[in-house]
Amino acid sequence: MESFHPPHRVLMGPGPSDVSERVLKALSQQTIGHLDPSFVTLMDQIKSLLQYAFQTKNELTIPVSAPGSAGMETCFMNVVHPGDRVLVCINGVFGMRMQEVAKRAGADVVALEFDWGSPVDPARVEATLASDPAINCIAFVHAETSTGVRSDAKALCKIAREHKCLSIVDAVTSLAGIELRVDEWGIDAIYSGTQKCLSCIPGLAPVSFSERAVARIKERTTPSDSWFLDLNLVMGYWGEGNKRTYHHTAPVNSLYALHEALLIVQEEGLENAWARHQTHHHALAKGLAMLGIELIVDEAHRLPELNTVAIPEGIDDATVRSALLQRFDLEIGAGLGKFAGNAWRIGLMGNGCTRQNVLHCLSALGTVLQEQGYHCDPDSALNAAERAYDTPTSAY
Repeated sequence: MESFHPPHRVLMGPGPSDVSERVLKALSQQTIGHLDPSFVTLMDQIKSLLQYAFQTKNELTIPVSAPGSAGMETCFMNVVHPGDRVLVCINGVFGMRMQEVAKRAGADVVALEFDWGSPVDPARVEATLASDPAINCIAFVHAETSTGVRSDAKALCKIAREHKCLSIVDAVTSLAGIELRVDEWGIDAIYSGTQKCLSCIPGLAPVSFSERAVARIKERTTPSDSWFLDLNLVMGYWGEGNKRTYHHTAPVNSLYALHEALLIVQEEGLENAWARHQTHHHALAKGLAMLGIELIVDEAHRLPELNTVAIPEGIDDATVRSALLQRFDLEIGAGLGKFAGNAWRIGLMGNGCTRQNVLHCLSALGTVLQEQGYHCDPDSALNAAERAYDTPTSAY
């Protein structure tokens, strides 16, 4: 046994994304107590920076001390009361997970399914809510990581409010990658993860709750089934001022890293970050097209930060991904669920969303495919991507 030294990798899968040296340096600082006055000051700054990233003034905006899946459970186990009738929209793996967690929270779940690779249809949601007035909550994935699809969160939350429903939104892959405006869109409960477009280390789940959601949390007549994720208890630790109620030992160094990652987002500016993801996605898409590789999702609903592509006929999924990793230190993701074995997921997230990575991915993928007997020209793909960078793309 000896100390572990990870190999250098270029992370272009569905997450985690590449972590910057600034964030890694912040992570390595001296650990202090989680109730130390200096750390409490840091907590207040993290809350403020998260409010900026989510575009909200919600007081209850915090990072849960666990991965994005715990953010999902935090929303459902607090906002959903046993017996609530919850509409869960499913257009991929993570919508399916929402359905499972809602059931475990004691909800009477109404599942509304959509084709994989397609967004949630607001018209079908509207019709379902109109025909079933007992529904008091709607849940959906803003950026479905398993398919690379963006659903219209603004329209869906507007429909939810018109029908007096609370909304629960999965923003694990969308936060800091595409337009997301919690207050303007009327989102009630939202969760994300730190390892995607924030380019922080995995293990924290930013969440935010509207005043309506907080009121719902506080009016529970039975405690949440999860003690650790019970926000009526956690609120005391992430409250205002120096007097914090002990709840758990916070992951101090991970929060140093999150603070630095959020500073980087603030320095770039959210709208600039959204535009950057779109710019590099555009170049990648042009290069992939020249390789003869098709993006599965319709252009109007594609996630720039998560590109789901069809594996060419006759090409073995695992062989290509293994060659990319072993020879080019490049990680791309396999397909999930219905896309397993016939799709790759190429991530362009946060610190990993760069021109250098786009060109590296196209060159390496083209080379490996050629060696597998697939007819393509990597140089033409690189030229197409370079030309795309000379063509202005729409910005926010």
